[in-house]
Amino acid sequence: MNTAMNVISRAAYFLIFFCFFSNAEIVSAARPMENLGRGVVAIRTGDSSVFVSWRLLGLDPPDIGFNLYRSANGEAAVLLNDSALTSGTNFTDRSADLSTTNSYFVRPILNGEEQAPSGAFTLAANHAIEPCVVVTLRQGEYIHFTWVGDLDGDGEYDYVVDRMGGEEKGCKIEAYRRDGAYLWTVDYGPNSKNMNGISPGSATIDVGHWDGVTVYDVNSDGKAEVITKIANGVVFGDGRVWQDDDDNKQWIAVLDGMTGALISSCPIPGDYISIGPMACQLGIGCLDGVKPGVIAYMKNRNPDKSFNRLVCAYEMDETSLTMKWKWSGEGGGSDGHQIRIIDVNGDGCDDLCQIGYVLDGATGAMLYNMDQQGIVHGDRYHIGKLDPTRPGLQGFAVQQRNPNGILEHYYDAATGELLWKHSTENAGDVGRGCAADIDPRHPGYEVWSFSGIYNGPTNEKLADDPNRPWPNFRFWWDGDDLSECFDNKKIEKWNYETSKVERLLTTTDYHSAEGSWRGAPMFYGDIFGDWREEVVMRSPDHSSLIIFTTPIETSRRLYTLPHNPAYRNCMTVKGYMQSHMLDYYLGEGMTTPPAPDIRYAAGDDSTVQIIP
Repeated sequence: MNTAMNVISRAAYFLIFFCFFSNAEIVSAARPMENLGRGVVAIRTGDSSVFVSWRLLGLDPPDIGFNLYRSANGEAAVLLNDSALTSGTNFTDRSADLSTTNSYFVRPILNGEEQAPSGAFTLAANHAIEPCVVVTLRQGEYIHFTWVGDLDGDGEYDYVVDRMGGEEKGCKIEAYRRDGAYLWTVDYGPNSKNMNGISPGSATIDVGHWDGVTVYDVNSDGKAEVITKIANGVVFGDGRVWQDDDDNKQWIAVLDGMTGALISSCPIPGDYISIGPMACQLGIGCLDGVKPGVIAYMKNRNPDKSFNRLVCAYEMDETSLTMKWKWSGEGGGSDGHQIRIIDVNGDGCDDLCQIGYVLDGATGAMLYNMDQQGIVHGDRYHIGKLDPTRPGLQGFAVQQRNPNGILEHYYDAATGELLWKHSTENAGDVGRGCAADIDPRHPGYEVWSFSGIYNGPTNEKLADDPNRPWPNFRFWWDGDDLSECFDNKKIEKWNYETSKVERLLTTTDYHSAEGSWRGAPMFYGDIFGDWREEVVMRSPDHSSLIIFTTPIETSRRLYTLPHNPAYRNCMTVKGYMQSHMLDYYLGEGMTTPPAPDIRYAAGDDSTVQIIP
């Protein structure tokens, strides 16, 4: 994609959009979000067919249409559709000569007039028939995680990968443009060689459920930064070395996405530094409702095996990172293996959620904890719009050796009130749980672990165990309003009529693509194309990313999921990876979701929302 053309195209689009609505009202919007391009992607689906999809953006007007064009071997582009495409943002081209190189792009249509072209996606001549895009990387160490962010500011997602060298080589991260062009490496140095999953080294990333890295445009300049935990000995992308006499001292650092150079840093408070360094999870949320903030969730372990907890919130202006608040475990509450950052009470500010409590994102004050209801530690929990009829958001979680016998529970995410629970004597470690709409006969999401499938809103049991998908990841793939599931190198769908799981795709059939030992991918989420999700796997030799994207047509038209604030926050969090969730209901019987209350970051158009 031509970066200059894409930037000009997006600027021209917003200028024309403004002109078409001469009576428009200019209002401030709550949240800055990425100024994404159309994310056009094309995959070969047959001897003469290509499936193409692209993004509907969060602030696109409802009546926007599209024309799809194909250019063969750089020649003049030809229009592929007979009339404006106003349904799903996807199309199957059945007339291409696939022995040649073909490039695809779209032009939005507003009030009957074509707008500037999107960036193009090029499908190589004689490309294989496969539902994936391959991004070739440099040879290197083991890849555990991948993050996405628009590092170069062209409106499309680029990639950051970790390189895990073990106790001999320690940890690194590498940045690549979306076409595989290498940008830089950060070497976390000697303090990253302690790979203990509970008490890792001061600079160690991506062990146990401690990630210590995330990617997002935290200063709203139109380019994503890399946010990471650092300590003595870290070598940045420009070769600069971070030095300090105390190996236990740590900082949160913001790095330039294009160079890996340090922009700013802020100390991690030393409340528990006498015990040792803090292990760290990172995520992004709009904590004050106005600008992106960074959440660092941290712990270290005392000699008696108890833990010290520390949560810090940071904000970034154009050049400086500062700490906004900290919380040191006051008020109790149990945690799990991943943080969630979402506005649970509808006040416009994202909150820090754990499995047993919630902290107010703006102040760090505890909104509630679930200790008195018997909730303890567990591996998995989900917060989103699980019930289309109940106000607000709901949660579903599983428990680990709960002394009250609780296996799993469903609750009101705004208050922590338990709506129902399943219990037994001598409850063990449930370990996995999932929430997804997989049965259209019952409104709302189904939830399950290893006790059968239940409808969340009613607690009605729909199927016995093991007649259920493995409770790993909810996944949107085939284009209907129900959810599919991803687990351990396969995409599956639950057949609600037969109570059986049906295989849709096996990733190892393409480039031997594999994931982590937990049955998880390197990343999953809506990276490009329409609203369906991609799953990022790796080649067995760790030299490429294999990104699976749907080849299935759909008439369902939804704005790109990363323009939903709750979903985009989920994309920034790792821990024990869990399903991304939305703040609106996406399932059988859904209504068209409202436009998100966002503005696009960077550029003259970033400060206004156009309301016709």
